[in-house]
This record gives sequence, structure tokens and C-alpha cells, in this order.
Amino acid sequence: MARIRKPIPGVDPKLLIKDAAKLMPDPMRRAFLRGGLSLGALTFLTGCDIVDGASAEKVLLRVSKFNDAVQGWMFNPNKLAPEYPESAITRPFPFNAYYPESEAPEVDGATYALEVGGRIDSKETWSLERLYALPQETQITRHICIEGWSAVGKWTGVRLSEFLKRIGADTRAPYVWFQCAEGYSTTIDMATALHPQTQLTFRFDGEILPRKYGFPMKCRMPTKLGFKNPKHIVGMHVLDKNLGGYWEDRGYNWHSGL
Repeated sequence: MARIRKPIPGVDPKLLIKDAAKLMPDPMRRAFLRGGLSLGALTFLTGCDIVDGASAEKVLLRVSKFNDAVQGWMFNPNKLAPEYPESAITRPFPFNAYYPESEAPEVDGATYALEVGGRIDSKETWSLERLYALPQETQITRHICIEGWSAVGKWTGVRLSEFLKRIGADTRAPYVWFQCAEGYSTTIDMATALHPQTQLTFRFDGEILPRKYGFPMKCRMPTKLGFKNPKHIVGMHVLDKNLGGYWEDRGYNWHSGL
């Protein structure tokens, strides 16, 4: 006798399966789609019964956390993101934020002082003049937005690994948390912080970093999706605890690696 599948209040099974597949890392996503991802498979994977809208959200959260763990395990700290020639730079480079361009924060460079804290030896603040004196490198890399678009930009600054060394950071700590002038925040794993292309950026396309792109400083991470690249940074802390972030606290994947 055929089994009668009852509808779940507040849940569209097809949409739930589609959303869950989007959260999975690529190899796992392909395997599940080939095998026919189902509500039963999601229940087995997450250990959650799907009985209503709230339990469906719990399933998606479990899948997201599982994805973060898999991405962290797969991350290769020695693998470089592609770099491009000057001819590939996107001009004009698009503005993107959760606020309109006209509301980008205005930070006074003359009085700016980067606060550093957590598991570090030196907790003195850093002026822009002092930051600009650090050894700098230029990369031409692709910014990939979670919304589906991408653009190539030219970024100049100091390696975050070099800055962490200068402040005596304990790199056995698992997290680096960024605070931004507009209230934005994000946390990254230490392996990403130490990646050779992770950069504290002071210049864009040969000019002082414009306000719309994050003046006075952003953290450029070509191994992460765009929302993980904080702008207008005013604080940086090396921590044992993952403090999440603006979008991560709203359900975005925490690792969000490429």
C-alpha cells in the first residue's frame, strides 16, 4: 500500500530541499542531488524531525553549521586565489553594503586609531601613519558576492599575518574578530587570517582607499565571499571565542570560503 505523505504546516518541501542544497559544500551537494535529496535524507543528516516551519529552520541551521565544519576542514592555507592582470580590473568597481553608498561611514583619518585586543602582547592603538609605514603588497583579485556577481579589484596593504606578528598575536587562538565604524562585525578563523593573500588594505587601484570601499582600512580576503571582507575597520581582536558577525548572526554561513 502506498504511503500517504502528509503536508507539513508552513513548509514547502521542494523549497526546503533546494535551500538545504545551497548550504552544502560542492562535493556533498553534488552527491546529494545525484542521489535524490529528500526530507528523509535531511532528517537523517541533521537528526531533526521536520514537523513545522520552526523545525525546518532548525534543519537549515544544522546544515549550515555542518557546511562550516566541512569548509574549515577542506581549507588549504597554502592554496592561492587566482590573480589577474591590470587589464582585468573592473572599472568602476561596484559598491555593495547593507546600506546605500550615501550612508557609508565617514572616518576622520587624522584622529583614527585602530584598537587591538585579545591574545596579543602589544595593545597600543595604531594610527593611519603608523599603519601606512608597514611593508605593503599589491594583489589583483576577484571579489565574489554572495548575491551572485563578481568584480576584479586592485588592492594594496600589509599582510594580516605580518600585522599579527607585529602586535605579538598568539596564533594558536582560533579566531580574529573585526569591528567596523558602522557597527558591522565579522569573525574569521586563524588559518584564513594567516593566509598569504589575506590583507589589511589601505589603497584601492593605486589611490587611498575610498570611503565607499572601506576607508581607512578593510580586510581583503580573496579566499572568502565578499561579506566576510570587513570595511571601515576600527577594532581587531584575537580570541578564543567565535563572536559571529552581522550577517552570520542572520543565518549566513560562518566560514563562507571559496
